[in-house]
Amino acid sequence: MASPRVSAEPTLTEKPRRSLFGGNKHNVKQPIGTAPAPGVVGTTEAGFPDHAGQAQARQGGFTHDFKFGSWIRLHAVDLITMAAMGAIGLGVYEADPAPTRSFPVFNIDGSIAYPEFAYPLRKNIIPIWLAALLAFIVPFAFFALFQIRIRNLNSFLGTTMGLLESLITAAVFQVFHKWLIGGLRPHFLDVCKPDVSQLVQSGDGFRQIMYTRAICTGDPDEINDSLESWMSGHSTAAFAGFVYLFFYFNAQLKVMADHRPAYWKMILTIAPLLGASLIAASLTIDEYHNWYDCVGGALTGTLCAIIAYRKTFAALWDFRFNHIMLPRSTSLFHRRAIDGEVSTSRFSYTPQESMIQRPAAAEGGWRRDWGSAGAPGDATAMMV
Repeated sequence: MASPRVSAEPTLTEKPRRSLFGGNKHNVKQPIGTAPAPGVVGTTEAGFPDHAGQAQARQGGFTHDFKFGSWIRLHAVDLITMAAMGAIGLGVYEADPAPTRSFPVFNIDGSIAYPEFAYPLRKNIIPIWLAALLAFIVPFAFFALFQIRIRNLNSFLGTTMGLLESLITAAVFQVFHKWLIGGLRPHFLDVCKPDVSQLVQSGDGFRQIMYTRAICTGDPDEINDSLESWMSGHSTAAFAGFVYLFFYFNAQLKVMADHRPAYWKMILTIAPLLGASLIAASLTIDEYHNWYDCVGGALTGTLCAIIAYRKTFAALWDFRFNHIMLPRSTSLFHRRAIDGEVSTSRFSYTPQESMIQRPAAAEGGWRRDWGSAGAPGDATAMMV
């Protein structure tokens, strides 16, 4: 009786042996003498689409097919825009508060009208420069670390640009609110140091109990700062950076996907949200912000992170595509499509496209010979 033939290639039900970096020991090869046409997925010996072969050819090493000059030309408009937005944000940040706010000091019975604005001035637990630095450095460090497996310079730079777009947009958004809207910080009265002798003479409004900063005797710069409580810059920066990192972890580690990943991946994915919330909440401890200032900053940062991530990657929650950076083949300074790509620079969400870029995760078959089927957001299906 003839013994079953032992195949050198893994079958559809056989779990491929993994190499040190998550790939397969047995690479599914294309039939000898055939080569896929440009833009067409090849086939394996078993007749199945060779997504892995195409992904390896497209992804390559860390600097595979990367041309710095072309990259600069493709992204020059974005780089110039980011620099301009940064300059605008800095200019607005340095401007004096625009509105004139009225506030009471004492009630008619002599009690302090708003004790919630009478806290003593203290130092920030986390200075604003440190909050902004952490919001960039921590995600950037993980982007660099994940390149050990992803090995794609274009992806690394694109991911970092998305992070910067989130941070810069959120920062400009919040400084305009500080400048045009503002609000009283919890330590406002301590910084204002109102002249009690003027309280009876210069009040306005009902019963003449409302005053402006004209009665303040404190340091003008501190008074300006104490009038710009809304919205929290710490919270905005923290959530703009760390929510972006949350989406990146979820996409690269496939935490919410088609299999049950290791628990440490869930912890790592949630950790950026913990960091952002702690930075925001610390501002209620050092009395630099009211709780609603922190909530407003958190919502602004989260919105910018969502838009920046989705602008950069093919999906937010669809695990089949949320690790794939969207293509760009033309721009204002790069009119002709690069590398023979179509000038529309669109991602087609097809099984052939799903493995062009592979995530860092290897669990559940990722980084192997798997493709996907279906449209984004529908009942997902995986195929080999």
